[in-house]
Amino acid sequence: MLNRRSFVGLAAAALAHARAPKTIGVQLYTVRGVIGEKPLEVLKAIEQIGFKEVEATWGDLDKLWDSLKQTSLRPVSLHLDTQMFSKQQDKLQEGIDKAKSKGFAYVVCPYVAPADRGGPDVMKKLADTLNKAGEMSKKAGMQLCYHNHAFEFEPSGNSTLLDILMDAADPKLVGLELDIMWSQVGGVDPVALLKKYGKRVMLMHLKNVSNEVPKQYNEKVPKSAFKEVGAGVIEVPRVLDAAAKAGVKHYFVEQDQTPGDPIASLKESYQYLQTVK
Repeated sequence: MLNRRSFVGLAAAALAHARAPKTIGVQLYTVRGVIGEKPLEVLKAIEQIGFKEVEATWGDLDKLWDSLKQTSLRPVSLHLDTQMFSKQQDKLQEGIDKAKSKGFAYVVCPYVAPADRGGPDVMKKLADTLNKAGEMSKKAGMQLCYHNHAFEFEPSGNSTLLDILMDAADPKLVGLELDIMWSQVGGVDPVALLKKYGKRVMLMHLKNVSNEVPKQYNEKVPKSAFKEVGAGVIEVPRVLDAAAKAGVKHYFVEQDQTPGDPIASLKESYQYLQTVK
C-alpha cells in the first residue's frame, strides 16, 4: 500500500520523465502580423531562438518562401486554405501538388468556418472530403491531418463532434494535429485525447490558455487568454510525456495572439521547453 508521501513522490517522478521534444517548430501564423514586411529578418530571428522547423500557412507561403530558403528552418507542414475543404474542393489537388513541390511532408485542414459547421451529418460529410484529400496526399507521398479548435468538442450523443469526424475518417488517410489549447477550452484534457487517438496524433500545437476562459464550444476568447507554453492552466509536462508515448512526430509552438512582440513570446515558450528535462 502506498502512503500519501510515496504517492506524491511517484507522481513527481513521473512528471520528471517528461521530455521536451528535441526538435521544436513554429506555426508561422504566430508572426503573421510582422512577417509580411520583413520575412527574412523574422525567420532569422526564429532560427536564432533555436527553432528547427516551421509550419506555414497557404496565404503567406509565396511571400516568405524565398526568405525561408535562406535559413536552416525546415518546412514540414502546410495549412492549406480552409476553403479547399468546403467551397473550393476543386483546388485541393493544386494545393497538395504545390506543397509536394516545396518539400512539405504534411498538409493540414486547418479550420472549419462557423458558417460551415454543423452536427453529425456535417462532420461525416467533412470526413468524406478529408478521405479524398488524404488519398490525394498519400499518392503525393504526404500525410493529411485535421487541426482541431474548440467547437469539435461539443457533445453529440455519447461522443463529440471530433469523435464523429475521426471515426468517419479513414485512419490510414487522415491524422490529427492536436491543438492542446483549444481542446482545453473545449473541456477535454489533451492527455486524454493523446491516449485515445495514439499514433493518429502526428502533429501538435503547443500553447497555453489562462484560467479566465470557461469551457466553451467556440473560439470567442479574449486576446489576453492566449498564453506562452509555460504559462496558463495546461500542465505541459504531462502533455509532453503523453505525446512522446503516443508517438507525436512534430511539435509547433503557436500563439494566436501575443501581448507584444510575437518573437519575444516565441522565445519565452522555447526557453520554457528547454527546462522540461
